[in-house]
Amino acid sequence: MIIGHLNALPLAGLPPVLRQILERPECTLAALAARDDGRWQPEGCAWFCHIGPAQTQSQAERHTEYHHQWADIQVVLAGEEIINAGMQSLAQAGDEERKPDLFIAPGAVHPVSITLRTGDFAVFLPGEPHQALCAVNAPMTVRKAVFKVPRALLEG
Repeated sequence: MIIGHLNALPLAGLPPVLRQILERPECTLAALAARDDGRWQPEGCAWFCHIGPAQTQSQAERHTEYHHQWADIQVVLAGEEIINAGMQSLAQAGDEERKPDLFIAPGAVHPVSITLRTGDFAVFLPGEPHQALCAVNAPMTVRKAVFKVPRALLEG
């Protein structure tokens, strides 16, 4: 897991490929916040981004997920959320694959908890468990940009 703020990218220690994505003019906080909801994929890019609202819930109501083929860059555009995370793979044979490459880790333990507010981001590499959209004080609607970066770009 890597955390940072879009206005302070050099401090995050991002791998070059991820920093290059977030340094693009169309990936500033202002540019992302102004973009319409939906899927966005710049021409010629292997990565894509989903932008839109989501509802936070109590930690007990949220699932823990991980991916094999994609890294997530989760950016809060408006609102706040807690993301709980693990530092070791939880992958087990038979884990539910709710959508393609979205695996649910039942009974996960989360030794790390971070609060993200407008402009903050968290990166989860393939295999890293994360429980996003946990409410800070009370459930609320947040607006997020979630970048999906293929594993091959990270390994190339």
